[in-house]
Amino acid sequence: MKYDLIVIGAGPAGMCASIEAASHGASVAIVDENPVSGGKLLGQLHEEEQKRWWIGKEIALKLEEKVNQLEITSFQEREVWGIFPRWQVMLNSGEHLQSKNVLIATGAAEKAIPIPGWTTPGVMAIGAAQVLTNYYRVKPGNKVAVVGVDPLSLSVAHEMKMAGINVVGIFLPPFNELSEGKSNPKQMISNLSSLAHLAPNPLLKVAGKMAQYTSVQHIGAKLYPPVGLKIWGIPLFLRKAVLEIEGVNQVESITIATVNSEGMVKQNTLKRVEVDCVCISGGLYPLSEIAGVAGCDSAYIDDLGGYIPLHNDEMETTQSGIFVAGNITGIEGAKVAMAQGELAGKSISVKLGLVKNGRDVIRKAQNKVENEREKAILTFQQNSKRGRKKSAQFWNKKQRVNKD
Repeated sequence: MKYDLIVIGAGPAGMCASIEAASHGASVAIVDENPVSGGKLLGQLHEEEQKRWWIGKEIALKLEEKVNQLEITSFQEREVWGIFPRWQVMLNSGEHLQSKNVLIATGAAEKAIPIPGWTTPGVMAIGAAQVLTNYYRVKPGNKVAVVGVDPLSLSVAHEMKMAGINVVGIFLPPFNELSEGKSNPKQMISNLSSLAHLAPNPLLKVAGKMAQYTSVQHIGAKLYPPVGLKIWGIPLFLRKAVLEIEGVNQVESITIATVNSEGMVKQNTLKRVEVDCVCISGGLYPLSEIAGVAGCDSAYIDDLGGYIPLHNDEMETTQSGIFVAGNITGIEGAKVAMAQGELAGKSISVKLGLVKNGRDVIRKAQNKVENEREKAILTFQQNSKRGRKKSAQFWNKKQRVNKD
């Protein structure tokens, strides 16, 4: 089956790219492993500025309607098991799709933070709790502990609280090789400074802005109350870590301990807290394996979440005809992913000769991506701007090497 464009991933970036290309007359196929389209959009629910709400499920349904109206071929519940030059995409169900252009929009996955007892029934990734709560309207538990302090965990904890769930607190993970800075109170205070604008009261907003300074982080970590501070009525504990999750057939409790400003456990501070669910948030990383299989060069950029495929400002990778968009290029919000998808869709349409004044069209799309970044309510990577500069530098260096 031949198409002008094959899109791998029916999340916000993939659907927007498909819609953009198909609206210009391209024949498009979109592949996704899930039974419904939407990707991470399906679990998103948060309040934006001026009391407006971002309801990801509704956005996904609107995008899906456009996909259907444009008669884009959808391969749901299919997995890509191989991609070969130039370009054949093989699906696990036996279909062979062919196109000179492939967009990889596989999104991101959650990082794991191992904690003793983390395989006990009732322990889940924070993203699973988000989907259960916001999409399926099912409580992940009645008395929930959240482990890991980041934009995603704070957002989902708030969503669970609004759903009537008793969130007993947001805690640090225990100090180990895999928890990295997430178990360090000073690092967490630094990370939270980028979220100061979301604080629920003026005092916390001011405190959050001041937390960007190293001296304030040091003092704040030492003086932060062990009993925590409440945000949206949820205790935020930056001086308590979950050391173990207990339960036989189901989560029954957690063991917590007070930690010092460096994240080290203080002796004789162990305490047992009864819970029936634990949600662990270790952050997100780009899913770039398919791009690697296609031969795309990549680079590890911690400021963007991990390995990303190198790409130019039109979203094309080092492999001609392979494009990327969304969280595979670095962890950002849905609006940025959607704008990137539109940019990729326009770039491919220009390449196919379906769009006039292509340079101007692409430039406007690039400006939209940057505008969405500037307006973003949530910043998932504290130094994402620095990460984008590194990505561009890696790309330029690669181009110079190829010319030589």
